[in-house]
Amino acid sequence: MGGTVPVSELRLVVTATDYDEAVHFYRDVLGLPERDAVQPPRGRVMILDAGRATLEIAEPATAEYIDEVEVGRRVAGHVRVAFQVDDVAATTGALAEAGGTVLGEPRQTPFRSTNSRLDGPAGLQLTLFQLD
Repeated sequence: MGGTVPVSELRLVVTATDYDEAVHFYRDVLGLPERDAVQPPRGRVMILDAGRATLEIAEPATAEYIDEVEVGRRVAGHVRVAFQVDDVAATTGALAEAGGTVLGEPRQTPFRSTNSRLDGPAGLQLTLFQLD
């Protein structure tokens, strides 16, 4: 066994206690289009299209620095989900109205972007970013 096997899709799978709340927040408010929905023998599953996916790997010191820039203190756990959006301020407001908890208001970052941070349904911490 040698060589690299190319990956064709990154899929983040999240277990949501309140399925309807999570679908509303991520599909209807954040605007991730529904790609597929299935109803297995137990429960429901919806696959939302989040566009291009990347995997960002950061050292603990870097994750701490990013938290300080976006929120002002260490708040993220092991996994944080980042979404590039066209208007960080408007999207942050819409997600807050839909039940997201704003941890860091939109702000300019040293990364040449405007970022905000929220806690969303299904235990996900979100960074919204808009490239400047």
